Amino acid sequence: MIPTEVLLAFLAASALITIAPGPDNLMVLSVGISRGRSAGIGFGLGCALGCFTHTLWATLGIGAVVLASATTFMTLKMAGAAYLAYIGVMTWRYAGKMAPIRLDQGGNEPIGAHVRRGFIANVINPKVALFFIAFLPQFVDQSRGAVWPQMLVLGGMFAVQTVLIFGGIGWFAGNIGARLRRQPKLAVWLDRCAGAIFIGLALHLATAGR
Repeated sequence: MIPTEVLLAFLAASALITIAPGPDNLMVLSVGISRGRSAGIGFGLGCALGCFTHTLWATLGIGAVVLASATTFMTLKMAGAAYLAYIGVMTWRYAGKMAPIRLDQGGNEPIGAHVRRGFIANVINPKVALFFIAFLPQFVDQSRGAVWPQMLVLGGMFAVQTVLIFGGIGWFAGNIGARLRRQPKLAVWLDRCAGAIFIGLALHLATAGR
């Protein structure tokens, strides 16, 4: 059983990390403003699911084994950068049309598409995997029994607070975007700004070191 004071300290640290400006909340913010509340909340939920996936990898030791290879790290990093760049280019190219990725369908995308997009963007980012490998063990006490149940509990708590915070960011950003989108020309530039953010994050990830 993890002591209450440790859980509270973990939640406080996790919330500060989640709120602090970073790639995930920047993506949630940009998607919410350019695509609406459901899109922002969905993308945030996808990122949270990705965080829990990284928890499983860290708990099972898979993340450490995989990322010990420089080649694997580089492959995941470039795949993540390529995916973010793809979203950015499509968002820029089809600015104002509300369906930048699923070009075969018109109208708004279902929330599931944004959940999937957020999940993929998070789960194939090796920098996030490294963070969980380094962060979670700091709150684990081996004297209190097996390590893996503690890791799962902590990772689950991190994912839950991420859902709440990212959901709030997505909701807030969606409200702002709804007002701004009433002007068609401005809506196009909102999409282009969102696309530029994704492309910038892709470049940042591609050039990041281990």
